[in-house]
Amino acid sequence: MAEKKIPYKIYLEESEMPKAWYNLRADMINKPAPLLNPKTLEPMTAEDLAGVFCDELIKQELDDTTAYVEIPEEIQSFYKMYRPAPLVRAYCLEEKLQTPAKIYYKFEGNNTSGSHKLNSAIAQAYYAKQQGLKGVTTETGAGQWGTALSMACSYLGLDCKVYMVKVSYEQKPFRREVMRTYGASVTPSPSMETEVGRKILEAHPGTGGSLGCAISEAVEKATKTEGYRYVLGSVLNQVMLHQSVIGLETMAAMEKYDIKPDIIIGCAGGGSNLGGLIAPFMGKKIKGELDCRFIAVEPQSCPSLTRGKYAYDYCDTGMVCPLSKMYTLGSGFMPAANHAGGLRYHGMSSTLSQLYDDGLMEAVSVPQTAVFEAAEAFARVEGILPAPESSHAIKVAIDEALKCKETGEEKTIVFGLTGTGYFDMMSYEKFHDGKMTDYVPTDAELEASFAKLPKVEK
Repeated sequence: MAEKKIPYKIYLEESEMPKAWYNLRADMINKPAPLLNPKTLEPMTAEDLAGVFCDELIKQELDDTTAYVEIPEEIQSFYKMYRPAPLVRAYCLEEKLQTPAKIYYKFEGNNTSGSHKLNSAIAQAYYAKQQGLKGVTTETGAGQWGTALSMACSYLGLDCKVYMVKVSYEQKPFRREVMRTYGASVTPSPSMETEVGRKILEAHPGTGGSLGCAISEAVEKATKTEGYRYVLGSVLNQVMLHQSVIGLETMAAMEKYDIKPDIIIGCAGGGSNLGGLIAPFMGKKIKGELDCRFIAVEPQSCPSLTRGKYAYDYCDTGMVCPLSKMYTLGSGFMPAANHAGGLRYHGMSSTLSQLYDDGLMEAVSVPQTAVFEAAEAFARVEGILPAPESSHAIKVAIDEALKCKETGEEKTIVFGLTGTGYFDMMSYEKFHDGKMTDYVPTDAELEASFAKLPKVEK
């Protein structure tokens, strides 16, 4: 029978959009290790988390038994402004590479925030509003999360306070201004506004900051300001839950045309977009219903999965957040000022870390200049300027497609294109001018950071 012609863009109808988020942890054989109270080193309870997170989000964070969580109607209505997102067949890229591989990408840049982050931002803002809070605080690296949260808060009438990693604050001024356009206040981190920020600046004068630093400041601000809670754009289980709409839509679109994936690839910083993309597919793999490779791609300058330790560590540099068992470079690790700011977190989602440790997922790290070469090659044939973060996935998708060219295998490759790079032109400029470098931390630097990991006998 002749192969069904696959359109360039596979769209779902509104009626086919997911009505519930998928909680992968419910189907995992080995559950992620629990968060630990940094003072007692005992598993965190809902009561422990109540002063930091919204009540409903705490329930979602601690729930590893409920497979599906209903999406509130107001969030479903908001999603319809930019969802369902297209699954695109990269015919032009396939032709350029002369590969027998079939390449697809799930494009999440169809909203003003320019990325997938809005999927969780609206959910977290919604629950804050339902709880009667005045506002929320957060951190942001490249700025996509801060932009998305500022949009969601503006829509719901909430105040939004963003601590933006200083190097990104300076590299991406337009992203900062979009946040301010939506009413958010934006502070470069580390700052003198908080006690933890002042301590970090004293210990690391002139630092460009890190997501760990910004998290510490945002948590301190939330816990010391009445009517506020802290929200996070990646890493946590609740965020991966919300981002499962990406994978659920991808699976529905593929089933519509009888497409079966062989390889699914995503960039990995904290893990939310990768986790969201692979969640329903991984659930099927765990149940023995799908034979598929999953590849996490991270920068060589911040290689938590490929060179990190699987251990309990603080989620933030200031060591005020819970401890999470994850692949980590150490909460005090200060990554180089690379141009993929959203991938500069020292650790990986506990869920993805467990999957990786169980051998259910692979991981590779790639150098910065090679990532931008792949981004440019993709842009020239597919007509989308990709975000530097997403370009890590593009790089490995191209590598896998070229392997198929060598072997003649007709594999189906799917990757997540999490956002656009139109606010990242300073990074592209550095690449075009030959001023971009490939920093890789030394073993000695990593060992010095590992030596400071908390001693936890669990």
